Amino acid sequence: MDFFKVLELVGGLCLFLFGMNLMGSYLEKCAGSRLKGILGRLTSGKFTGFLTGMAVTAVIQSSSATTVMVVGFVNSGLMTLRQAINVIIGANVGTTVTAWILSLTGIESGNFFVQLLKPSSFVPVLALIGILLYMGTKKNSRRDVGVILLGFATLMFGMEAMSGAVSGLRDDPTFASILTMFDNPLLGVAAGAVLTAIIQSSSASVGILQALSSTGQITLGMSVPIIMGQNIGTCATTLISSVGTNRNARRASLVHLIFNLLGTTAILSLFCLARAVLPLPILSESADAFTIAVCHSAFNIACTVLMLPLTRLLEFLALRLIPEDPNAPVEKVIEVDERLMATPSIAIAQCRSLTADMARSCIDSLQSALTALESYDDALRDRVYREEKDADRYEDILGSYLVRLNSHDLSETDSLETASLLHVLGDFERISDHAVNVVDAAQELWEKNIAFTGGARRELAILTAAVMECAAGTVSAFCYGDAAMLARIEPLEHTVDKLKEELRARHIHRMQQGSCSIEAGFIWSDLITNLERVTDHCSNVACCLAELPHNSMDVHSYTRNLRRNDTDFAALCAEYAEKYALDEK
Repeated sequence: MDFFKVLELVGGLCLFLFGMNLMGSYLEKCAGSRLKGILGRLTSGKFTGFLTGMAVTAVIQSSSATTVMVVGFVNSGLMTLRQAINVIIGANVGTTVTAWILSLTGIESGNFFVQLLKPSSFVPVLALIGILLYMGTKKNSRRDVGVILLGFATLMFGMEAMSGAVSGLRDDPTFASILTMFDNPLLGVAAGAVLTAIIQSSSASVGILQALSSTGQITLGMSVPIIMGQNIGTCATTLISSVGTNRNARRASLVHLIFNLLGTTAILSLFCLARAVLPLPILSESADAFTIAVCHSAFNIACTVLMLPLTRLLEFLALRLIPEDPNAPVEKVIEVDERLMATPSIAIAQCRSLTADMARSCIDSLQSALTALESYDDALRDRVYREEKDADRYEDILGSYLVRLNSHDLSETDSLETASLLHVLGDFERISDHAVNVVDAAQELWEKNIAFTGGARRELAILTAAVMECAAGTVSAFCYGDAAMLARIEPLEHTVDKLKEELRARHIHRMQQGSCSIEAGFIWSDLITNLERVTDHCSNVACCLAELPHNSMDVHSYTRNLRRNDTDFAALCAEYAEKYALDEK
């Protein structure tokens, strides 16, 4: 091979790797919302998890990307270790799709319709469509499809360039002598593992093997161990991605390695035994792109059949190799996985899950503060303060993560949901601040031995019941998508506004009559103001949720139109006015 052929090979390899990376990234971006939906439907069932891993990998064309995502899911609590094992096994089968696509380069026929299946025939058409979509439209979704087509075209042109560059090695004795080393299966496994670990893509390394097969000097006996090694080498990406993660995430990456090691060991042992016992002349025949794709699929399917029933054993091994630390401190985990930024829709799902945890914590804090009003306890006060600090941490960590995520190339839907979550974070954090103000008022009442009148306590009980229904309904609407409850938040907020004004007027009347002290009046005023503001933030959250499906964030316009034109709003206001009616003076 002369110098210029080497340059052609390097250029083809660069185009191939770039095209594969580009296509995979944009497929992942376009399929983001679907990936989130698939993730949401995951169960602990082996078959469901297996199909999920296979489908996701077939879509984004990279088992490494899938397993890295799985490590991120486990690290952030979106997936259990057992679910992860099933998905990882499925990913190994899904990655074989790429080899089948690349095998099209080996089609040889004079038939016109068969010729159309050759990449050299249809890839230029795809490239033309891709560039027209990319340059001829401003719509992001169409531009993304254009980039996918261009990435695929680049990949296939790179594949053709590599095949052309090495075709001259067909009769090169030096190249043939080098390849004879790989007649040793262990050397073949090592070569496949090292190559894949370097380029961090088993699909790409299979493609390189398919390109080299165009020389006619790669035999089936050489290619099978190399394919086995490629499955081990792809674990490098997952192991690197698990650095700095929690124990379960590291176990998930270890399961990927154990699965491939055990599968390769078992199949390689059978392969070597068959070569030693049986005459297999087929192993000496030249491999082509098609037979390599067949071997790649057969090996991964055989590993799956062998290992899928042993998922409990894989989980046991991972737990034994990375055991729990009995001395590790137990604390609330508030962390986001940076690795998931590569898949924005999944990163947003992670943030939404953590925001839901924050919402529940804030409402628990409010309930504790209201309980302290009835029966003050220092433990309740400490709990409210602790949960307020947690809310601050949630807002800081998630807020900064979402801001960084927003700098990525997001779809319109993901961008809007990111903005919505940033708004919602602030509202939930403010609810925890108001809970602190309420528990401070409870402490002041207890320390100064101040008591509200019987009428004031009854009125406060009605207000707090309305506020807690509004707060609990907001959490339900946000965490569980409760549309029926979402429609009730704004009428409840309106009812609390009316209650606050009425309670303020009644308390002024009691003060004028001398039945309530001025000091109690100040605490009362602060209390009802804080409680009313809790429902204001609930209203903000509800409006964000209601406007999100309409690709809008115009909260003020939404509430204005709702109060003016919605007959259901008026009916619900009347219902709550009756439910939370005050006693006659």
